[in-house]
Amino acid sequence: MAPRKTISTAKAPAAAGPYSQAVSAGGFLFISGQLGIVPDTKNLVSGSAEDQTRQAMINIGAILEQAGLGYADIVKTVIMVTDINDFAAINQIYASFFTGNYPARVFFQAAALPLKARVEIEATAAYGA
Repeated sequence: MAPRKTISTAKAPAAAGPYSQAVSAGGFLFISGQLGIVPDTKNLVSGSAEDQTRQAMINIGAILEQAGLGYADIVKTVIMVTDINDFAAINQIYASFFTGNYPARVFFQAAALPLKARVEIEATAAYGA
């Protein structure tokens, strides 16, 4: 089994605390929660949940790419939102990153997210999925 390895890329926001963008271990890639932050500006995209979802998924894609994986390799996601009423809009954007065979998922409302974000998405991918 391959040893634990930290994965990072400048194409996704740098970790803002004592954590890694992602860790590869045991045949899986564990991607830390991603906000809708534009890596170049280090700012959240507009206030819309849709725009933040799109950017969070783009950030996840950059980390996947750095690890030699793609969206099809995601086996589980966790989506946290500050307003459960954004469920349908977020779902539409989220689904556009997959071509069927969707990963398992948890979706829930949180009282607050870092930087006053509306959406945070974490993902687990499997090598050879």
